[in-house]
Amino acid sequence: MIAASTLGSILLIVLPLAGSVFLAYGVFNVVQDLRVNDRQRVKERLRGGRAAKRQKQESMSFDDFRRQTAEARGFLARSLTRFSFTANFQRTLEQANVPWSAAQTLVNLTAIASVLLAILLLTQAPPLATFGAPVAVFVLPVLYFYRRRKKRLDKLVTQLPDVFELLSQALRAGNSLASAMQLIAKEVPEPAGTEFARVFHEQNLGLKMEDALRNLADRVDVLDVRLFVTAVLIQRQVGGDLAEVLDKIGALIRGRIELYGTVKVLTAEGRLSGYVLLALPVLVLLAISYLNPPYAAVLFTDPTGKMLLTGAVIMQLMGWAMIKKIVNIKV
Repeated sequence: MIAASTLGSILLIVLPLAGSVFLAYGVFNVVQDLRVNDRQRVKERLRGGRAAKRQKQESMSFDDFRRQTAEARGFLARSLTRFSFTANFQRTLEQANVPWSAAQTLVNLTAIASVLLAILLLTQAPPLATFGAPVAVFVLPVLYFYRRRKKRLDKLVTQLPDVFELLSQALRAGNSLASAMQLIAKEVPEPAGTEFARVFHEQNLGLKMEDALRNLADRVDVLDVRLFVTAVLIQRQVGGDLAEVLDKIGALIRGRIELYGTVKVLTAEGRLSGYVLLALPVLVLLAISYLNPPYAAVLFTDPTGKMLLTGAVIMQLMGWAMIKKIVNIKV
């Protein structure tokens, strides 16, 4: 008890201080951004400062192209750029078409969670809310970015057959590959239009088409896109009818999409069973807590009940993961 009270006292002192520091750091960044007006940007550009580089990058944009990576500002953000998970999160933001810096986003989420934790500790909120709310504030945006990335990549895959068909028609009409990429950028909506616009933009700035296509494959990291890039690279080295190759790749991807839809329909019952089995114990616990609160309170107050509840949660998550693994058939 003494150790717990001592730890609580230390947390009440340290965490508000840490939250205040993060809050002051966030306010400082906001004030710095507001102070940099148009006149100051012009002066820094004339002096060849950081704004000149940013202005140069902004002048490279065209039409619907968006710059994917923002600059990391501050000591903490620059320190986070050294870690591999920051690079992976940056790729996730790029694939989700969110033009933010991964390091800056992590710093901002940590600052918000720390301030919220300090406020809940000072107001003596319940322990579950005190530690659960800051974790949710940090984790939920990250999960949103990953879900947005998945939805965007899935939409990109469904667009690929039409993109390759349009590319082959443009090539048969006498256009070069770069002109066909520009046509895709103008005619096809996001996300395929944005990604191929970036390819055209990179090669238009002097990068080789091969390197721009490799960047596309690394940036999107989708098997079908890598198949397309490999076919184009081989054709540019040994020659051949690229339009015919694109038609075959488009037909292959269209067949895979149809097969994936069939598999998804056949596994719908299994996925629904997983959702029901995952939600049923929670609903039963809520019903018992409402109908007979003392009976359900044993799981939260008694040490044995807490162990059983923890084991039940772990087994529920394991079962959900196993069902998801079973119904997730690779196509």
